[in-house]
Amino acid sequence: MLHEAVSGAVIHAAMKVHSVLGPGLLESAYEACLVHELRNQGLNVETQVPQPVVYEDVRIDAGYRIDLIVAGVVIVEIKSVSEIAPIHKAQLLSYLRLSGLRVGLLLNFNSVHMRDGVTRMVR
Repeated sequence: MLHEAVSGAVIHAAMKVHSVLGPGLLESAYEACLVHELRNQGLNVETQVPQPVVYEDVRIDAGYRIDLIVAGVVIVEIKSVSEIAPIHKAQLLSYLRLSGLRVGLLLNFNSVHMRDGVTRMVR
């Protein structure tokens, strides 16, 4: 239930940010505004969270960063691309697997309508 409530709050906030800013900006602008909106709602938001890779019991800092983790339960990956490619979905699934979290949102702000830029994934 918590996953659904947090996912819903993130999607609602993303739609508000998109309505105000529109498409075509850099991911960093959408990220900053989305973080602001979510924190205003009282949600805990971690930004640019380092995600190490564990390979053969060795922890390797490979420089991966998860855009946002909201309320400790939902990963949010922000994109501003012409279309979501299969590699973007694979990236989110890898982050879910490596982090141990179950729910992720892939948000593409470079969409005419934000509802078309939302992909929810469950591991």
